[in-house]
Amino acid sequence: MCGIVGLLVKRPALRAQLGALMVPMLTGMTERGPDSAGLAVYTTPVASTQHKLSLYRGQHEVDWVQLRQALSDDMHGEHLIATNGNHAVLTTNADPDAVTAWLAAHAAEIAVLSVGQSIDLYKDVGAPADIAARYGFAKLQGSHLVGHTRMATESAVTPAHAHPFTAGRDFCLVHNGSLSNPHLVRKKLEPLGIEFETDNDTEAACRFFEWRLREGDDLESAVQRGFSELDGFFTFLMGTDRELLIVRDAFACKPAIVAETDDYVAIASEFRSLAHLPGISQATLFEPKPEEIYSWRI
Repeated sequence: MCGIVGLLVKRPALRAQLGALMVPMLTGMTERGPDSAGLAVYTTPVASTQHKLSLYRGQHEVDWVQLRQALSDDMHGEHLIATNGNHAVLTTNADPDAVTAWLAAHAAEIAVLSVGQSIDLYKDVGAPADIAARYGFAKLQGSHLVGHTRMATESAVTPAHAHPFTAGRDFCLVHNGSLSNPHLVRKKLEPLGIEFETDNDTEAACRFFEWRLREGDDLESAVQRGFSELDGFFTFLMGTDRELLIVRDAFACKPAIVAETDDYVAIASEFRSLAHLPGISQATLFEPKPEEIYSWRI
């Protein structure tokens, strides 16, 4: 059992309140996921020549200033690092794949959580309220976000196994449920050169959808393919730099509720995480239907 939350604000004036509106949503899902929590927030994109990499150092001590200097010495370009606890966001105009490879070779203790032009990602183990306070989630600004609280059922409780999972650029996924065939999905994708970082079933779904996006599908088409390739129970909530999407499996046994007003679209596993939102009493509320795809764009 896990908790999912999503929030997309329709009015640009509300973007400064995105984090403050989201924190009660995330902490409201604590009973569904007390082991770890995380979120991906989509902010104003960096320049077209730049990318952002969300980094996690865990319990390792890292001299970020020294790291940036070493990266600058080895790789031409401008590299800026903004730290937040044991996370950091590296903004660079170098090739992000080359930067990721450099980090793997020279700073293997640092995990790259996400890559893109809009996405910032934070995740850690512990109670959702503690994680939200640790990284200042209430101060986050942006157009939309995807969040998750985890109760581990099929793999370890570590930051790497926490959600959201990401692959490619500006794409993330959170999951409530369990897949019965993640190993078959891995067997399909690994010969294509797609590498996995964990044994988590959600990572298999994330990398499957991102593979389909790279092959030319739009997100809805990728999800349609997933109905025949991914076996199990799921509510998937996904984000891209332009879109928020939710879908449930054919049995729809994992709960989800959507609230939509003129100002926002809010999604959670249970209504209690939505009850504090402004205008919720006038919102259109509904439960997503089985195998029906719902998406909203900014």
